[in-house]
Amino acid sequence: MKLRAPAYPLITIDPFFSVWSQADKLTDVNTTHWTDRPNVITGIATIDGKPYRFMSKEDDSIPAMKQISADCTAFSTTYVFEESGVRLTFIFTSPILMTDLYLMTRPISYLEIRKEITDHKKHDVKIKISVAEHICTNLTKSEPVECETLELGKLNSVKIGTVAQSIIPCDGDDHRISWGYFYLTTEGKTSYEVGEGDKMTYVCAEVDLKSSTLITFAYDDIESLEYFGARLKTYWNRNGALITDEIVKAHSDYKTTLKRCNEFADKMFVDAVRAGGEKYAELLELAYRQVIAAHKLALDEDGEIIFVSKECFSNGCAATVDVSYPSIPLFLLYNPELVKGMMRPIYKFTKSDAWKYDFAPHDAGQYPILNGQVYGLNRETGELMFHKQMPVEECGNMLVMEAAVALATKSTAFANEHFDILEDWVKYLIDNGRDPENQLCTDDFAGHLAHNCNLSLKAIMGIAGLGILYGMNGKKREERKYLKLARDMALDWAERASNGDGSYRLAFDKPDTFSMKYNIVWDKLFGTDLMPKTVLESEFASYRKHINAYGLPLDSRSDYTKSDWLVWTATLTADRDAFEDFVAPMWDFFNASPSRVPMTDWYFTTTGEHRHYMVGDIDKSFRNRTVQGGLFIKLLEYKGIMKYNR
Repeated sequence: MKLRAPAYPLITIDPFFSVWSQADKLTDVNTTHWTDRPNVITGIATIDGKPYRFMSKEDDSIPAMKQISADCTAFSTTYVFEESGVRLTFIFTSPILMTDLYLMTRPISYLEIRKEITDHKKHDVKIKISVAEHICTNLTKSEPVECETLELGKLNSVKIGTVAQSIIPCDGDDHRISWGYFYLTTEGKTSYEVGEGDKMTYVCAEVDLKSSTLITFAYDDIESLEYFGARLKTYWNRNGALITDEIVKAHSDYKTTLKRCNEFADKMFVDAVRAGGEKYAELLELAYRQVIAAHKLALDEDGEIIFVSKECFSNGCAATVDVSYPSIPLFLLYNPELVKGMMRPIYKFTKSDAWKYDFAPHDAGQYPILNGQVYGLNRETGELMFHKQMPVEECGNMLVMEAAVALATKSTAFANEHFDILEDWVKYLIDNGRDPENQLCTDDFAGHLAHNCNLSLKAIMGIAGLGILYGMNGKKREERKYLKLARDMALDWAERASNGDGSYRLAFDKPDTFSMKYNIVWDKLFGTDLMPKTVLESEFASYRKHINAYGLPLDSRSDYTKSDWLVWTATLTADRDAFEDFVAPMWDFFNASPSRVPMTDWYFTTTGEHRHYMVGDIDKSFRNRTVQGGLFIKLLEYKGIMKYNR
């Protein structure tokens, strides 16, 4: 990868089990959780009796090894170091292969270490990995921890967890796990170092390195989510599997697993290059692990998949509809069953007595507790405030998602389970989508906006989505009715939104403004041809005059942008070169930005800094979010699996 990642993923399993290095060199900073809180893992290589750091700077009195390179693929991050005639390669792999739900949810991440001699001499090399108690506590030194060493056949393991073990004690955004147990496992020896006072407790693995060795990091959270009052396990342990058995399996199947991951990653990269060029493909490589690992997969009480996202550093909401919507291109490509899993919590809440509205909810809780919507919730009265809802936004999102899932799976079975709800939501769009009143959309960080042109496009595509579902169900009269209604709305939209120069407005009543019209991209992918191609061509051409050093701003209100919507907008063009030119400034942003955070989706197109704000002592910004799954939309278009054949 030529792209310099703003932050390098090391362990990426779920929103809690997450470790990153936010620098060019693995020794320049301590490793962190995606929230920027400490999540320190240190690595020491002792070469012929002299110690060198290769990971973190916890003890910077020890000299750092010379780092030669850093590289990322969809599943692995690889570092190469050289020192004193020895070359060490460190391969961090989180095998979250979404075509295999067992492997995707098995909470085990690998570190393979390979040794080469560069000076033809003999060298004694010892490796020590130490993991601080941050890995299993919410805040530094917030709770007492306890450790235990284990023998797992030929493997040695050490585990650490809090003494209290209060399972799922609370929800929130700036939160880490404080229950369950972390396991560090090796063929060498394991131990733990108890910290006194302010010092950390560490669990350690030590290996006499011959040619190569394998170390695993595992986390058993025991129970993962609270779901409408029920405590759920995740997929891998749904039948009572033990983490210790899974660790042994992970060591034995490493080579096979790595081969599968590499084959998937290589094909994804080649396909992405063909779809949108090498820079586009590198952005997908960086996004893949982040997108999946900002979710948790579990089975509900009926044995159905739920795939729960966390709004990372935006408010911590769980199963948010307007976070799921931009993420779906990745999952439509490789496992559309996961899109169904995103939608099930929303349907369950919609059917409850707690939901009083005739439009779709925003979310189903705050991670990891899903007992109903929290966005706009008055905590004192328990009432959901209407002005904080996103009616047109979420109805359109759910309808487009349903149509997309039906096309990807070639079946309307899932949609048919909720068809009465979908019909209600379409009624809302018909009544309110032509010219939306003053309400929020997914870009709620920009505030309320009346007469939002892009939001109206979402309503149009939601109505078309129901038409597609009717058509796939063999109800051709209803199909024609809704597709015609959507087409008539699109033609009306083109007249009312026009600036008169080939460009189209941010809001119907705001001439000489602009915005990304990303929602209409589904018209192109579905092949419904609701909007005249001349409209899309002239609108896309008009964006050129607004592009800054790091891309096109979201709209005329600010010079910040959203990476997911930028790629959706780029996909509107039929010109491959124009697509690459449109995406290249975003590649430049991630390559050069001084904001060293896990792949933010909200940044300034002029300065190359992420859009952030302070909450107490925490520098918050959109980061590690699932919406980067939206970057895969060009690849989704290239694959052609969204075409609706009437």
